[in-house]
Amino acid sequence: MQVPAEDFAAVGEAARKVIREAKAAGVYVFGGGINADAAPLMVASDGTFTYETYPQTKEFDGGFCVLELPTRDAAILWAAKIANACRCSQELREFGYDAES
Repeated sequence: MQVPAEDFAAVGEAARKVIREAKAAGVYVFGGGINADAAPLMVASDGTFTYETYPQTKEFDGGFCVLELPTRDAAILWAAKIANACRCSQELREFGYDAES
């Protein structure tokens, strides 16, 4: 869903409020927006690249937020807060941590 131009400032402030809440709760790791001015690259194992992306991400717009949470249920609650602030559904993913780190 694209936010109407007249609502963009309010949505931005609502999103920043949730991020401030996550920071205050000590669960915020990092986040950011996707730079629409930089085209995505698909980089092959031999180092060659093409200006494209995975077909399923052609419509990706927005940004991402990484939170460190104790449970999946907690992650769902935070994703719901972000979805409410941003006025759009959020995709929730879980990191698989490197066993050697």
